[in-house]
Parts: sequence; C-alpha cells; structure tokens
Amino acid sequence: MNGYMGKILRVNLTNRTTKVEPLDLEVAQKYLGSRGLGVKIMMDEVPANVEPLSEENKLIIAAGALTGAPVPTSGRYMVITKSPLTGAIAIANSGGQWGAKFKATGHDVIIFEGKADKPVYLYIEDDKVEIRDATYLWGKTASETTEAIEKELEGVKVLCIGPAGEKLSPMAAIMNDIDRAAGRGGVGAVMGYKNLKAVAVKGTNKINIFDEERTKKVSQEKVKTLIEDPVAGGGLPTYGSAVLVNIINENGVMPVKNFQESYTDKADLISGETMTEKYLVRKNPCFRCPIACGRIVKLADGTPVGGPEYETIWSFGADCDVYDYDAINECNMICNEYGLDTISTGATIAAAMELYEKGYIKDEEILADGLSLKWGDKNAVVGWTKKMALREGFGDKLAEGSYRLAESYGAPEISMTVKKQELPAYDPRGVQGHGITYAVNNRGGCHIKGYMINPEILGYPEKLDRLALEGKAAYAKTFHDLTAVIDSIGLCVFSTFGLGLPDYVDMYNAVCGDIYNDETLLEAGERVWNLEKLFNLREGIDSSHDKLPKRLLEEPVVNGPTKGHVHHLDKLLPEYYAVRGWDEKGIPTEETLERLGLEAYKKYINC
Repeated sequence: MNGYMGKILRVNLTNRTTKVEPLDLEVAQKYLGSRGLGVKIMMDEVPANVEPLSEENKLIIAAGALTGAPVPTSGRYMVITKSPLTGAIAIANSGGQWGAKFKATGHDVIIFEGKADKPVYLYIEDDKVEIRDATYLWGKTASETTEAIEKELEGVKVLCIGPAGEKLSPMAAIMNDIDRAAGRGGVGAVMGYKNLKAVAVKGTNKINIFDEERTKKVSQEKVKTLIEDPVAGGGLPTYGSAVLVNIINENGVMPVKNFQESYTDKADLISGETMTEKYLVRKNPCFRCPIACGRIVKLADGTPVGGPEYETIWSFGADCDVYDYDAINECNMICNEYGLDTISTGATIAAAMELYEKGYIKDEEILADGLSLKWGDKNAVVGWTKKMALREGFGDKLAEGSYRLAESYGAPEISMTVKKQELPAYDPRGVQGHGITYAVNNRGGCHIKGYMINPEILGYPEKLDRLALEGKAAYAKTFHDLTAVIDSIGLCVFSTFGLGLPDYVDMYNAVCGDIYNDETLLEAGERVWNLEKLFNLREGIDSSHDKLPKRLLEEPVVNGPTKGHVHHLDKLLPEYYAVRGWDEKGIPTEETLERLGLEAYKKYINC
C-alpha cells in the first residue's frame, strides 16, 4: 500500500486484548487518512449520544498517508474522539517526532475501546503489541512519564497524558515528545478516563513509495519553495509563531482582557522579537520540517523548556493583561508538563478575571487559594494554571473551562467561546472572514482548521480587505476544505505559507499513486468537513451553535485600528451555508451528500 501501512490496531482496554485489522485502502483513500479516516470510524462505530467520558466513546490516534514520508512537514498525527469540552467531534493535531515513529511500527490507526481497570500504557514495536502496567506512572508529569518509559524501553518515542488528563479536565491535552500537544477539545480527559497513561512506539517499517524518484524531486521543489517564502523561510524560523504578536496587534485584532479591547501598546514586551533576543535557547523543529518554528526557551532560572506558540503567549499574556515572558514561559511549561490546552487555560483565567472585575466571583471564594484574579497579576496567572492542572481549590472550578465557569455565575456571555471551546488569539471583529470560520467550526472555537488570517492579514494566497464581507464565505469554505486535506494526509498547515493545493496533489500522488487532481483532492477535504458536520448534527449540535459570543456581534471594538467595528455574522452565515451546499438551517442537502459520496449518512440530516 503506497503511503499507507495497511494496518489498523484495535485495543480493547476493558478486556486487555489487541487485534490487527486490515486497512480498507479504498476507504482510506476516499477519506485521505488521519483526520478524515478517524471521523469515519467514529461515525460508523460509536453510537449517537454517548457520554464522552464513557466506555462507549472511542479514542482514535491516526497517522496520515504522508505522515513519515520523505516530504516536508510530514510529522503530524491526529487524535479523534467525542469531546468532553463541547460534546462535538474532537480533532486534535500534533507534530514533533512521535507521529512518524508511530507510522514506522507498520500501523496507520489505533482504535482504543473500553476502559482499563487500572492504569496501563501501550507499547508497540513493529508487530509486538503489549498492554503494560502504568500504575507507577500515574500522577507523573509528561517529562517524568517520558523519561521513565524511555529508561524502561530504549529508543521509543512517548505520547502521554499528565495529571490534568488523569483528573478528567475537559481541557486536558495529550502530549508527545514532552512539549508537543494534541491540545484542544479535552482529548486528554478521554485518555485519562480510559486509564490509558501513554503510548510508546518503536518501529523499523518503511513506507512504500509509489515513485521514489518523483517523490524526491517533488520534495526538493517544495522545500525550496518553503525556504524561499518570507514567512515559512523567514519570519517563522527566525521568531517562531510569536512573529505574529506585533503583526496581529498592529492590525487591531489582538484580544486584550478577555476581548474587552483589541490592541495594546505593550505587545512588543511579549513579541517574537523579544523572545528571540532574551529567551531563545534554540530552535526545535518537527520531523522533516524546513520551517523549524518550534522553540526551546529558558525559564527565569535558566532551565530550558519548550517555548510557547503565539496563541499561548496571547492567552496567558494580553488576554490576562500580563506582559511578562518569564510568567508566560512558566505557564506554558506547566501546561506541557501537566497536560493542559494552553488556549483554553489562559482564556479561562481571563474570563475569571472579568467575572471577578464585575463582581460575580467574590473574594471569599478565592481567599483560601492565596491568589488574586486581578488583571495583570502575573503571579496569579502562574498560580491558577498549576491549580487548574491539579484541580486544587478554586482551580477545580476553573478546570471545567470558561463556559461552565461563566454559566455557573449566570453570565455565560463573558465566556468567549464557540460550542463551549475558547476562542484563540484573533478578534473576529477585525477579520470578518476569520470570524465566520470560528462560528461554523465543527470542533468549536478554533483558528487552525480554516486560517483566514492567511489572506486577511498575511496576504496568502492574496491580500484581502480584512473588514470586507464580499466573497469571504466562499474563501472560508475553501480554507476549511484545504485544511481538512492537509490534516488528513499528515502535513502541517504552516506549509500553506508558500504551498497551495497543487503542491499537496503533487506530494500525495508521488507517494500514494496518481489518484487525485486539484478538484478531487479539495473535494475529499469537503467530504471530511461534511462528515464532521453530520457527526455534530447526530449529537444535537445544529446551526443554533454556529454563533459568536454576543460581545463580538454587538459591542464595537473600543480601541486600536479596528475601533468601532463588530462582526457581521448575520450577513456571512447564510452565504456560508449556501456556498457549502447546505440549506438555510445549516444542514447539508441530499444533493450535497450524494455528490460527496456520503449517501449512507443521509439519516443524520433529519436529527
């Protein structure tokens, strides 16, 4: 099987059994692999309306057709499950080295079923698969877990959860290579519920390549394109994703104090330029990545740790009105070690700060914790992050996320979420196309599954007026479908800084065979997006959930270059549904499902 390894590993944790099943190549190609194939498995195998934290929910870890292949940025894998944060589909992506090493074991997918009676971890070495005791690992951080397993099993790469996943926080992440995260949607809580602490992999299998000479040539061409691109070959390798801090702020779309403001004159204190000058230790690239945006930075005591991404810098920084890199780096390190989604964690603290500011949270509720909830208190942000990870004191309430927190005080409008998932670091009032991608995103508040910042701010593939509405819905649909392609084949979305749809066709066909052209590959991404939508419809998540927080629709931006603007979702949403081939209620039509080969799932459009 060119590109694909041809094996699905099914692990029943309840019975402690493992079974290898053949991969259906036709199905894998139709859904591309990874994200698409994982959603297909969820639809076919998980009954409707199961509780996310239950034995009936499944946890799927999947590599793409190009994961581990000799093409640029091929280190990605996906985690797919039903989200305990949102109740919607969870599709969390991560890079580093683990995904490629998993593929080398000779498997494309792991399906975890049931629940172990005590903590276990899975060890895969080619055809050897063992469910091992992990009682001694329970309670350990990501680095402690990784180091303990590496000492026991030489040469493995480790994926694991930290204490936040064990304690079932709906914002818990799954960590690999210590500081890489499949972060969003609470996937770590599902792993924790199943008493699955880690997955250790070691393999010697080679990926079959359809045309090795062609693949080599195509790869060289794409690497050259990326290296010569001003963002992929300039800004990102030089400053990491923190290169965005000043750029986003200068456009007036940097959310400050829980989206109460959208610009700060202190942004340079937490910029990529400042990180590089004062905190950078070295770059930390993912597998086969010429971009090398990953960072290793130093804490205040000089300890080297994984560096924060732009969204992390924002969530613990401007969103909490904190402009101190030592504090931000420490919060990021805590999230990596304890396994928390950095976006949801920082944004939840920001929401709590606003709830405190407006009198909803009283002093007596947080007195025993010895921490404040005042804007700009860097020590409090660090302290609450740790307490959220361990569910200590008021941190136990924060660990449920900003929506449940704000709702408990009768003020859900203070939670800056879509489908109960916290919005990331871009104020949609100043990027209208990006706002529609937030509202309709299948996994809730998310920037990375349809990154309209590319055309609206950075000019890829062309520069659009960020405040204009015309054509934005169609553009957003294309970005959604293209990102579904990139995720599903196992590449990084940062490769879109330089590469476009024809480049992904070139790479897929060189590795897997001449299967797709531009039109049909993008249609495969559309198929994946629609299948996710059908999953959500089945779970009761309909168009009433395709919305933005009230603040972003009704309260004009109060400062900076976007002052006076709101988001015009009322105009963009009907247009998005139309270009999607959905009806006015946001439901795929039968004609759309037939065109995409999803006829088997028609029953879910009537849920």
